[in-house]
Amino acid sequence: MRLTTKGRFAVTAMIDLALRQQGGPVPLAAISERQNISLSYLEQLFGKLRRHELVDSMRGPGGGYSLARLARNVTVADIIFAVDEPLDATDCGGKQDCNRGNDGRPGKCMTHELWTTLNRKMVEYLDSVSLQDLADQQRMRELEEASQARAVRVSQRTPSSTSTSSSSLLC
Repeated sequence: MRLTTKGRFAVTAMIDLALRQQGGPVPLAAISERQNISLSYLEQLFGKLRRHELVDSMRGPGGGYSLARLARNVTVADIIFAVDEPLDATDCGGKQDCNRGNDGRPGKCMTHELWTTLNRKMVEYLDSVSLQDLADQQRMRELEEASQARAVRVSQRTPSSTSTSSSSLLC
C-alpha cells in the first residue's frame, strides 16, 4: 500500500499554505510554483479541501486560499480523507470478501485482521499529527538550512590559517 501523489501533494500544499497565510490569502499559482505541483491539479485538490471546510477561498485581486481552521486543529488524516485518498491495506477494501473458497462464497483471508489493524494504526497516527506540527518542523528545517548557509558563506570569506601561512611563506 502506498500513499498516492494526491495525498502527498495535498499535505505539501497545506503545509505551504500554513507557512504563508499570515500575509493574507495565498494564491494557488504561488504554491504551484514553489512546490512544483500542477496548478490545475492544485485547483482540484483545493476544491475538495474547501468542500471539507479545511480551507477558505477569496476571489479577486489579492485573493487566494487560507486555512479555515487553526493549523493545530487540522490533522494529516483530515487532509488525506478530504482529497479521497484511500488508506486501506486490505485486499478487499474492508468488505471481508478477500478469500473465495472453492464453493465461491466470500470470506476473510488469513491476514485480514493484520491489515485491518494496520489501517487503524495508520489512521490513528495520521490523526495525531497536526498541520501545525508539520509547519513547525518545516520552519525549523528552513532555519537550520539558513544557518548552515550563513556558516558556509562566512567560512568562504575568512581565509583559513593554512592558506594564510602558506601565502606568507611565498612573500
